Order: sequence, then C-alpha cells, then structure tokens
Amino acid sequence: MEDRLAEAQLEILGGFPVAEGEAGFPAGTRTLLLLGPKEPGFWVHLTAQPEWDGGPDPVDRWSRRVIGRIACDLGAKALFPFGGPPHHPFYQWAMRTGRIWDSPVRLLVHAGQGLMVSFRGALALREAVEVPAAAPRPCDACPAPCLTACPAGALSGSGYDVPACHAWLDRAEGAKCMGGGCLVRRACPVSQSYARLPEQSAYHMRQFHR
Repeated sequence: MEDRLAEAQLEILGGFPVAEGEAGFPAGTRTLLLLGPKEPGFWVHLTAQPEWDGGPDPVDRWSRRVIGRIACDLGAKALFPFGGPPHHPFYQWAMRTGRIWDSPVRLLVHAGQGLMVSFRGALALREAVEVPAAAPRPCDACPAPCLTACPAGALSGSGYDVPACHAWLDRAEGAKCMGGGCLVRRACPVSQSYARLPEQSAYHMRQFHR
C-alpha cells in the first residue's frame, strides 16, 4: 500500500483502528488511514497531472481520481476533506492517530510535517492493518515561536481570527505571507525541516485569499 501511494507522491500521515459499528464511518470499516503529500516531489508531480488544466479545483479533482482509484483497487472507501455532505471530521480523526495534535495556535501539527500538514483524503479499510506508531508531540519541547509569528495577531492560543488574516493579506506587507506561505506555519521548527516548496504554499494562499 505504501509503495502504491508513493507512486502518487502520497504517504500515510497516521491511522487508527475503528470499532465494529462505530458511527461516522462506512459500514465494515476496521481501520482509517489519513493520506497527505509526500515530500519532496509532491508539487512537481501534481502540477504535471491532467487535472492541472486551468480548470477549477485541480488539487481536489486529482485527489478524487487518484485516491478513489487506489481505494477501489484495495476494496476500501475513499473519504475526502472537501465536498460533501457528509462533511468528514478530519480534524478529530487526525487527533486519534497519535501522530497529529492540536498546536498552541490551534492548527494541527504533525510529527514529521509540522504545521505544514495537510490531508488529501483518507482510506476506510475493511481490514485491521498496522498503522504508523505514535510519536512524541513536538510542541511539548518547543518554545512555540508559532504564538508570536503572525504579524496580524490573527493566530494565537485563542484561535484563528480569519477577518484579521484577510485584512493583513490585503496590505503590501502581506506579500511575504502570500508569496511563501503563512508565517506561523513556517515558524514551526518541524515545518522548517519539511521539504514543501514555496510555490505550493503560494498557490494555497491564493486559493484562500481570493
């Protein structure tokens, strides 16, 4: 499964067992695996795919095609953090993995990707399979530069002030965030060791701040 995902520059970010009959999952689900970009290489791979055609939502269309095909081949069900209904609780699912946590600024933080973590989909498997092992929460031994990195004060321990973020991005000073990604996400020491290209962050910032 990991080899098949790697062909699409995807990796398993975490997973957890699902109890028989547990609500909120497709019938028969025994294991849920969360999938995200595998770096380095994800963005170069994605932008060479047929969905990168100038049409709307190329990343989501690619995710549906690729993860949907993998799920079909495995006899699994593909679930996505976009579209709906139903709207799947990826935030809550992530915190069941033992590898993804609530950060000091309330964004999710991943053991290997830091605050750059993102999900392209999930696989609901009918089999009980081994999931990635739990890891230490990186924030526990971190001085939390994320708490003071936002020049607009939009991200803090109190949550996310979305209007303040957009207002900052409208200003000339916001170009630094727009061109390379959120300064809070980039301040995370784990994020800094994750090989995500600035072009990818800039694309997602443009989608967020249209």
